[in-house]
Amino acid sequence: MSETSSKLSGIETRVHQQPRQRQMSNTRIVQLFILPTMILLILMNIFPLIYSLYLSFTNYSVISDKAPEWVGLQNYTTILSDERFWQNFAVTGRYALISVILQTVIGFGLALLLRSKFKGSGIITTLILVPMMLSPIVVANFWKLIYNPSYGIFNYLLGYTNINTSPEWLGEPTRAMWAIIIVDVWMWSPFVMLLCLAGLSAIPEYLYEAASIDRASAWFQFRRITLPQVMPLLLIAVLFRSIEAFKQFDLVKGLTGGGPGDATETVSIRLFQLAFQGQYDTGMSSALAYIVLIVIIAVSNLYIRSLNNARGG
Repeated sequence: MSETSSKLSGIETRVHQQPRQRQMSNTRIVQLFILPTMILLILMNIFPLIYSLYLSFTNYSVISDKAPEWVGLQNYTTILSDERFWQNFAVTGRYALISVILQTVIGFGLALLLRSKFKGSGIITTLILVPMMLSPIVVANFWKLIYNPSYGIFNYLLGYTNINTSPEWLGEPTRAMWAIIIVDVWMWSPFVMLLCLAGLSAIPEYLYEAASIDRASAWFQFRRITLPQVMPLLLIAVLFRSIEAFKQFDLVKGLTGGGPGDATETVSIRLFQLAFQGQYDTGMSSALAYIVLIVIIAVSNLYIRSLNNARGG
């Protein structure tokens, strides 16, 4: 009897010890894996951020053997007083405004069309989402061939059958910006559509049933039910696309490189030229990068405030 009781007590002791051993094991996992990863991520993100902020107040070139020379706000003053930089901001703003508006309208329209399930709707939705899954530089080279006036299909679809009279979309200043906007809209309208589809699928059907019983028109249902319910997700999509459009680099670099002339020279292209071409002006490029950061933060705050108002309403 005593032997049996001693075995039971031993089993109970092991059972009580197991959670403690498991807890120690979890703590060790945190110490061995998560903590070093967090430290590495902090060093990889925080240090470059602080160091580039310091460089923005200096006269420094990454290829020079001279130490950074402190110049205060001179880099920021030079940028804000240079007409070329303001032109870059104007080009970027015009590009972001037009592309985001078109993406919002087309993406929301596609979501409304695909909301009702029909035969083959899943396949069509998947095919529409393909462009946003591709690499931007691959898309740029792909569309560069499409825009080619000699053998590209874009002019042929528009009715230009004569090669000699076909417009050169990437070589004319008045058409180059629209060429980039078309590619950006083609690539990222599915992203807006995806978020809008999520919002549309969350709308309760009884709202439309009640509106139908009251003989509400389709426009009234859209204005009073559909749009208010989808507005939060729609604003999130607009926020993300506005940020990405303002710092767009891949498509512009791959399609036109900022040309012809400076017709499509966005802020990101100008930043690339300052940092990695010519004199490698690291201090000036760092200052421009922080100006872009401030603009993006300001625009994001406006969208977030609108989003909070939409949710509150």
